[in-house]
Amino acid sequence: MLYAGGLRITEAVRLRVQDIDFGFRQITVRDGKGKKDRVTPLADNLVLLLENQLKKVQVLHQQDLEHGYGSVYLPYALARKYPNTDKEFGWQYVFPSRNLAKDPRSGLMRRHHIDQSVINKAIKRAVQKSGLIKKVSAHTFRHSFATHLLQTGTDIRTIQALLGHASLQTTMIYTHVLKQGANGVKSPFDDLNL
Repeated sequence: MLYAGGLRITEAVRLRVQDIDFGFRQITVRDGKGKKDRVTPLADNLVLLLENQLKKVQVLHQQDLEHGYGSVYLPYALARKYPNTDKEFGWQYVFPSRNLAKDPRSGLMRRHHIDQSVINKAIKRAVQKSGLIKKVSAHTFRHSFATHLLQTGTDIRTIQALLGHASLQTTMIYTHVLKQGANGVKSPFDDLNL
């Protein structure tokens, strides 16, 4: 998901079930950097995996409810405004923690999202296993998302919106990697079926 949608690691672990829109094939990133929301694509190749993940989350959530738990943290005093919303399936995390933990804000036992370190460790193991020498982090996938969009002709303003950059200058950083001939422009001759 980091690569497929250009997500930051914090955005990925904080995704809620209701943020995944299978019908429109999009992910809504809420409260991203700069406290802004944005929409990014949901890759077709992730749909089945995510549907399976949400089935597991639903089973886990049902078990938590049966044991007197099932509550998640809600931002911006939504829990006061909409009581019991914290137990609705749509508000559950897409990637929940394995364990319940005491919420320091409320004192309630809740299931939080997985910790970023879980993803970072998995990436580190995968990189070591693959034999890559280059440094790879969770953020590498976001950079690759932007770079590959540029390489396939997506305009810079669209990429800016997908990444959630406030400044176009921040997005322009990705253009330096397109050091292909003639400023990265592909000849139309290459698209001819000769």
